[in-house]
Formats: sequence, structure tokens, C-alpha cells
Amino acid sequence: MRIGMILDKEFPPDPRVENEAITLVKAGHDVHLFCLDYAHDQKTREMVKGIHVYRQRLPSYIYQFSALAYTIPYYHHVLNKWIKKFILSVKPDALHVHDMQIARSVFNANKPFNLPITLDLHENRPEIMRYYGHVNSLWGKALISIDAWKKFEYKYIKKADHVITVTDEAADYYVDEISVNPDKFYTVPNTVRKDWYNIFTKHQDIINKYKNNFTLLYLGDTGVRRGLKTVLESLKYLVPKIHNIKIVLVGASKQDHILKTYVKEHAFEEYVDFEGWTDFDLFQSYVLASEVGLCPIHRNLHHDTTYANKLFQCMAFGKPIVVSDCLAQKNLVEKYDCGRVFEDQNVTDFANKIIEIYENKSTYQQLSNNSREAIEDHLNWEVMSKQLLKIYENERDIIREHL
Repeated sequence: MRIGMILDKEFPPDPRVENEAITLVKAGHDVHLFCLDYAHDQKTREMVKGIHVYRQRLPSYIYQFSALAYTIPYYHHVLNKWIKKFILSVKPDALHVHDMQIARSVFNANKPFNLPITLDLHENRPEIMRYYGHVNSLWGKALISIDAWKKFEYKYIKKADHVITVTDEAADYYVDEISVNPDKFYTVPNTVRKDWYNIFTKHQDIINKYKNNFTLLYLGDTGVRRGLKTVLESLKYLVPKIHNIKIVLVGASKQDHILKTYVKEHAFEEYVDFEGWTDFDLFQSYVLASEVGLCPIHRNLHHDTTYANKLFQCMAFGKPIVVSDCLAQKNLVEKYDCGRVFEDQNVTDFANKIIEIYENKSTYQQLSNNSREAIEDHLNWEVMSKQLLKIYENERDIIREHL
């Protein structure tokens, strides 16, 4: 099949889009990707890892209108004509739209063509927007309507032929909320390829740096809603029990000053490393250098229906994971018995879970084995992407029936 993918930003980088497109190419599909170029520093046409990439150059101010996409439709008016032109040029058999921001443009542009559409929801966009700084600013509250985003999200879920979510919990949520047919949903998490944990460069300096520590690792954005204040507050319980404890934070956010101030005020500097953003190629070495992976995110509707990449990255190397009781990750840990779940923002509960893993070596080893086996047998990209392939196998069969 010839598949027309639509993305609302630059490409590369976008690991999810790249993984999906490469998987479809390897399965014999012809993938053409329409994406945007605000910097005007990339080729307008290019082949990237077997993917036909079409970049539409736009003035940077158009990006500012994207947050208003479902209150002031200027963003969609601009993109509509370019997506129509892309469809006319590529002549795809089906369209695959990545996330909600550009969905309205795609559904409108497709009206004359009536092509089957897969709506790929990378996250619950309306719910996560509630936590964005610009949405909560004075002008954001006046101009950006979360209710409008949610209204159109539900509309396009109903109109789409297929809907991809990153967790089963997300699909269940939409089925309950809008009484849509559950058969149109497919779950494709942002998990890791086998190559990611089998073929990589080991950075021995990172591994040596933490060889004498019991290291708790967090990878990713460090904003307050990620729950890291709970982790830092647990040091008052952990340090007396685990003298060589080290919390390593690989990532950053505009709210890092909150975390750093807490660490300084409580004289915890020797127990916490703020590594900031590092090259993605270093992640494997940080995981190897750690004992436990963390995902302490606060409970909310968005976090209840998504997985953080860090879960799979740590599990791939046999690291037990300690997670807050957000629904999706709680279910994951309990299903595969690959870590421990603590009550969101409960400092003592988090500390107790860490101490249990530290003190019981046999428990640690069992959780470690279960983590690695879960990835190897069930949760790697090669297994999880079968749901993606199933969509286009069905569409290909439909096309053949009409020939």
C-alpha cells in the first residue's frame, strides 16, 4: 500500500513516527511523510531510511497559531491546501495522521478523496495541555479552549477508520467516554527496538562513575508533575538505610530550580546528580550504571493513560522499576511483576519500596529477570508494532477486494 503520513512538526527527529514508518516500509508498504519545516534548513524532498519525506516550509509565526488550532482555525486554513496538494501528488491509498494538532486539516483536506484515515493519538492532547505554561498564561486562558480541543478529538475519533493509542487504558477511556466501537482501536506503545538494547556504544566513564552507588535513575523531563520532589524528599528515609544511595536525574525543565533549591536546603548534594539533557546515545550507559528505574509521575487523566519511554528503556536492561500508581504503569508493573508501585506523592511509601528492593537481593533478582523477559518476549517494538501492521493488512485486503 501507499500510505500518506501527516506530521505537524519537523522530521527528523520523532522516534515514534520514525519507528512506525520504518516498520511499514519493512513490511512492503510505500510510506510518504508530509511534515513541516519552520527553520527552512532542510531539503523539501528527501528519502530518509526508506521514507519519502515531503517538507512544507512555513513562516515561524504559523507555529504560534497551532495552540489555537481548535479556537481560531487559521492554522488549519493554511495547512489544508498543502495537504490537498500532497494527496494529489502522492496519490496514497490511505492516510495516517499523527496526533490531534493537524487532524482537522487532514480530515478537511480528505473530503474530496474519501481515503481511509488512521488517527494516531500519541497522547491525550487536551488533558496534557492543561499543564502547559502557555495554556495557563493570561493570553492562553483567554484564547485556548481545552473543551474545544476535546470536542474535536472526540469528533475525529468517531470519523476515523482506525485509532491508535499508546495504552489499552487510553482506548478504554475513549470507548467509555464517547461510546465508540472498540474494534477501531489499536494499541502501539512507545517501546524500544531490540537494536536499542542489543547494539549500542557503552560509555564506561558513566558506568564507572556510579559503580559504588545504589543508583536510582530518572530519564526525561523533570517538571514538577513528574513527581521528582517526592523522590528527593524520600532521601531523609533512604540515606540512613542506604548510605551509598544516589539519585541520578538525566533531563531538565524550567522548574529545575525547585528541585535544586530543595536539595541544597537539605544538604543532599552528595546524593543527587543533576545531569541535564544528554545525548540520547548515552541513555543505555546511564541505565547500565543504575540499579532501579523511576517513574514517579503525578496521577492525572493523561498520566493514567500513557506510558513513559523510560519504563521500557530501564526494563530492557533488567532494571526493576518503581512507579507511582498511575493506572497504565501500575497495570504494567503488576502484570509483569517487574517492579513496585507506590501511592502517588506518598514519600514514605516510595522510600519503603526502594528499601525493600535494596534489602532483599532475591526479590531484586526476580524483578530484574522479569523486567528483561517482559521486554524480550512481549514489550519490544518488534512485537508491539504488530498492531500497526494489522491496520494496513486489513486495508490492503479491502483494496484487493475492490479491484
